[in-house]
Amino acid sequence: MRADEPFLVRHADLIFALKTFAASMLALVIALAMDLPRPYWAMATVYITSQPLAGATSSKAFFRVIGTLVGATMTVALVPNLIDAPELLCLAIALWVGLCLYLSLLDGTPRSYVFMLAGYTVALIGFPSVSEPGAIFDIAVARVEEISLGIICASLVSTIVFPRSVAPAVAYRVDTWLSDAQRLSQAVLLRQGTSETRRGKRLKLATDIVEIDTLSTHLAYDLLTDRNAVTGLGEIRLRMLMLLPVIASLEDRLAALGEEALRRQPELKRLLEDLAQWIMSDVGARQPAERIRAMIAERQAVLDDSASWERIITTSLLLRLRELVDLSLDCRALTGAIADGRNVSTLDLAFHSEAGAAPVRHRDRGLALWSAAGAATAILICCAFWIGTGWPDGASAPMMAAVACSFFAAQDEPARFIRSFGLWSLVAIVVVAIYLFAIVPAISHLEVLIFALAPTFLLYGFLIGRPATAGTGMALAANTATLLAIQSTYSADFASYANSAVAFFIGVVIAEIVTRIARGVGAEWIANRLVLSSWKTIAIAAERRGKRDRAEFAGLMLHRLGLLVQRIAFLSESDRRDTDSLVQLRIGLNIIDLRRARYGLAISTVSVIDDMLDQLAAACRSYAGGGMPAKLLRHVDLALAQAVKDPNDSAREDALIGLVGIRRGLFPDASAYRPRAGESVAA
Repeated sequence: MRADEPFLVRHADLIFALKTFAASMLALVIALAMDLPRPYWAMATVYITSQPLAGATSSKAFFRVIGTLVGATMTVALVPNLIDAPELLCLAIALWVGLCLYLSLLDGTPRSYVFMLAGYTVALIGFPSVSEPGAIFDIAVARVEEISLGIICASLVSTIVFPRSVAPAVAYRVDTWLSDAQRLSQAVLLRQGTSETRRGKRLKLATDIVEIDTLSTHLAYDLLTDRNAVTGLGEIRLRMLMLLPVIASLEDRLAALGEEALRRQPELKRLLEDLAQWIMSDVGARQPAERIRAMIAERQAVLDDSASWERIITTSLLLRLRELVDLSLDCRALTGAIADGRNVSTLDLAFHSEAGAAPVRHRDRGLALWSAAGAATAILICCAFWIGTGWPDGASAPMMAAVACSFFAAQDEPARFIRSFGLWSLVAIVVVAIYLFAIVPAISHLEVLIFALAPTFLLYGFLIGRPATAGTGMALAANTATLLAIQSTYSADFASYANSAVAFFIGVVIAEIVTRIARGVGAEWIANRLVLSSWKTIAIAAERRGKRDRAEFAGLMLHRLGLLVQRIAFLSESDRRDTDSLVQLRIGLNIIDLRRARYGLAISTVSVIDDMLDQLAAACRSYAGGGMPAKLLRHVDLALAQAVKDPNDSAREDALIGLVGIRRGLFPDASAYRPRAGESVAA
């Protein structure tokens, strides 16, 4: 951390710990004053909800309230009606938790917290309440009140006391990303550095996009953020998502041309140098964008049946250069407008959102189903143990199994995280025992209790405030607050506490064992599923003949790319190379562009292109690693040979550029395209 940073930035972790402790004590005091049955839930909710950034706290709080209401309503519906059939009640709760977890994993956004909480809230309220089903409505209402109180306290303190807005954090990350993208663009245009260096920069940009995207989802809930800035950052995000495939396409086209071809085209080489300088120049020192566009237009050549492969590649390169100019210009204009507080809707943007990327997310239904089944199974095993042994305090086991399975299902290796959660829960159990039976009995005033709790919970808050230890701090804080069970009168009993603690730990252990069986696959398996899913998505793009799904395709593939980059070490060499070069994304975008061009081509040309797309779809659906079949290359070349003879100038060039992108993406090492007279598929 730099010494010249503001005090609030340098000591953000400590300030967050102080704010969170103050909010938790405020919630506890109010809950005690209101004589709520479980005031410690209000205290625990503060630690579960609070995040270092105000917008993240607000969004989590909003979703937690909704999830709790849904879960409490379902508890009231299930417990009284099924209390006489405990086995059926356990099955109903397990299935409900599994269903909610499935929906949560499919959603994948901060909104997924609603589904997850709606699931395990039923377990938290329902299982401990089976001994008094007649009071379930009052218990559910009290639970909603306690959680709502904790949420209100957390949100108020986060928003009023030294608030940290999400917007500056997002803006800083966006500025850093754009600077890195500028440097990568310059390196690509000037052919600087090694391909390995550029690959590393490309992967870092892809990873950073996922982190920025996650952070940006909280902007809508940040009361400190100007709405104009939210809109502007959303527009920048669209262009960031498209910059990556454009830069990768430029590098591919330059590699296809080679240095010898560039030496034969000194004007093109000079254009690349001017564009590299333009991208890195400050706004005031830049030459007008129209001049750069005019230079690109001057180099454009008419493509016809006499066009050489070099000329086709050059035309494709020039089109991507124009897109790079438009994207760069828009990003500069948007960042400037946000900094000056100007309305971004008045800007004349060159790269419009319909050509960008829609916020579509990858969903793995099979993985979500396995995770949901594992959670339901763990709950049923704990219930069978609880009912079979007649253990009075055994309700904590299925309750904790539901929580543990739900919390970590989104991880690549959830069992490992559940184990860590269980170990830190043991620490919390010991800490709570020391408080309950050594410290709290000697305390008779609330002020003294708060003073006694301060060191422990300030440490927990400090851990939550640091990304590397956030999970540890959350496990310690939530479990300590819950097990401590502070109420208006002291009534701790060692035997009852020991029984509950053992059941608590057994639930976590069973959750880990079942999850290890149900989700025994790791990052490698998930990475391979992501690769295969992308090829199937390309097949769907090739099979469709409609328009207007380019944005959705780009959004889906880029989200999948971000997930894949995090697991790239587990991919095969060929799949890793495809990921490095954004091959699947580029192929898909070219397919969609080619489909659009079909509508202006002659029927004979469309027929050949459609035949090629059908062959491409079949090859992608049956992809099992390695290269694509040589027969597909012949179909692509036949489509190229037919397209160069099409009479429609505009559609012909669009089709050729799309076919070039597909050929370079699928067969980067193939020899240059050379149409031969009388060539056929059977040849």
